[in-house]
Amino acid sequence: MQYDKTLVLIAALFAGEVSAHGLWTEERRGNIEVVYGHGAEDNAFKAQKIRGAWAYDVAGKMIPVSVERLADHARLEPLKSPAVMAVALNNGMWSQTADKKWVNEGRSKVPGAVGATETFKYSLAIYQPGAKLPKLDQIKLLILPEVDPLTIGPGKSLPVRVLLDGKPAAGVKLIGDYRSAPNTLSTETDKDGRAQVLVRNEGLNVIAAQVEVPVKDSVDVDSRGLFSSLTFLGEPHHE
Repeated sequence: MQYDKTLVLIAALFAGEVSAHGLWTEERRGNIEVVYGHGAEDNAFKAQKIRGAWAYDVAGKMIPVSVERLADHARLEPLKSPAVMAVALNNGMWSQTADKKWVNEGRSKVPGAVGATETFKYSLAIYQPGAKLPKLDQIKLLILPEVDPLTIGPGKSLPVRVLLDGKPAAGVKLIGDYRSAPNTLSTETDKDGRAQVLVRNEGLNVIAAQVEVPVKDSVDVDSRGLFSSLTFLGEPHHE
């Protein structure tokens, strides 16, 4: 079974504050920091919303990783230098009132709510060339590179496949440079969930996707809002 364009919806209702923010990781001062923001914005967030972090070596073997929950963000601390890192954040349920305000509760607790969604943010970072990617079932919206992204180089196209709940997702719009141009769409996945995304930067590349998936038979939400990023350096780092 595949998800097609009738199921993968970019819902205009949730194009505002709740779904606008993305998630990715950056190396800062020798640490792997979780970034929650929109483009150049780097916003404070509640670190307890991080629901999981997973690190792997080049062979795809899991490395123990702890999450340091700081006052305004989170830092990931793998036991040794990882080749691959994934992180998940649950931003909770949000309901919109008739006057366009958002409340961090499900519909059943917000009288007169006109819509409600539960938002999840995911990130996959690839740090070392030749890394074998493990199964990443915990990443419900996944931008999966089909070749090693560290071998592509700026100005060339990276083939990717987008998976939603483990299945190929058609019609998903991809942002090729979320950090610098978060509102500029690069391409869209085909019927098999595949697309070619231009590698734009010598430094950090953040490729992103965002979808809204309808939820049936819930008293609290109409949809799941999912954001996902794939990050990697366009060229090897030199001292």
